[in-house]
Amino acid sequence: MDEQVMADFERARHRAFLNDLRALLRRQSNDLIPYHEVRNRLQPEGETYRGIQEVPIREIVGSEDRFRDFDRAFLPRQTHTAGRWKNIDRAFLNDIILPPIQLYKVGNVYFVKDGNHRVSVARERGAEYIDAEVIESHIRAPLYAAMTPEQMLLQVEYAEFLRKTNLDRRRPGHDIRPTALGRYDEIWEQIQQHQAFLAESSDEEIPIQQAVEDWYDHVYLPIVTVVSEREVLRRFPKRSRADLYLWIMAHRGLLAEREGRDLSPLDSALDYVDELDRDRDPVVAIREAFRLPRRFMRRLLANPEDDMPMSALTVERTPNDAAGSESGVRSSNPGPGTPDSEPRRDE
Repeated sequence: MDEQVMADFERARHRAFLNDLRALLRRQSNDLIPYHEVRNRLQPEGETYRGIQEVPIREIVGSEDRFRDFDRAFLPRQTHTAGRWKNIDRAFLNDIILPPIQLYKVGNVYFVKDGNHRVSVARERGAEYIDAEVIESHIRAPLYAAMTPEQMLLQVEYAEFLRKTNLDRRRPGHDIRPTALGRYDEIWEQIQQHQAFLAESSDEEIPIQQAVEDWYDHVYLPIVTVVSEREVLRRFPKRSRADLYLWIMAHRGLLAEREGRDLSPLDSALDYVDELDRDRDPVVAIREAFRLPRRFMRRLLANPEDDMPMSALTVERTPNDAAGSESGVRSSNPGPGTPDSEPRRDE
């Protein structure tokens, strides 16, 4: 039996090595998700003790303190895990019933509090379920085992953003999904600054929920409407409307500092897009020119009663925008005309 458990461990380690090699070649992550990375980004809205349950092993995606010792499939990476791993394997071979492991549940996935080696051996043995004592944290956005680590952490940040803003309940149709970690913190800071601006303007305290709704209606929506109407995302296919919103807010701050121009969110978006158009690569401009007749014909076919194309911009420009005199909004993203600005052509 000693020879068998030694062979089992070496085979599992070899598979972990091959998994790491494939992940490296594909530029993908093969790591377990550290539980502290989730909790640092999230304040659960409540926790519930679920008792002993049968948990699908494939939905266990991370660990509290052993995330470096095992890969994403809970295969052992380190030699120092050999003793404990082989003892668990020996118990499996002898049909010894082991105590339940302990798990944290967040969304639809689990993180190991205690029992990493038992998860590893059970998975290597082909088990689909494992007995576990579960504590569940309640959040507003679902997490799935198929997500990459970055996708999962982005979803965790989104869940925390919803807890703070209630936008999923106040504005159910919202579309605020940045593509990089840490950007929800920037947006939350801007909402707080908007709250301070409203309080100063009205000379009274403004509840955070009122500030969130006013920010969404009068700051965020005008900007992303321009982004949509002017089809800016065609130039940045890997980005989102929320990314463009942050770039435009950074552009607004730069204009205020550089030129003393305190533009409204709408005018800042229009100025940003106009600069993109002026700085566009001539080849890209020619390509876009050839696309216009095709888009025009598609619109005519979709709306045969129309005898002219839809306006490229349907948002009304109002000089006295509700947030037009707001200032001091910061973002780490550069706008057009700066050395560190995002590319202004097709990626």
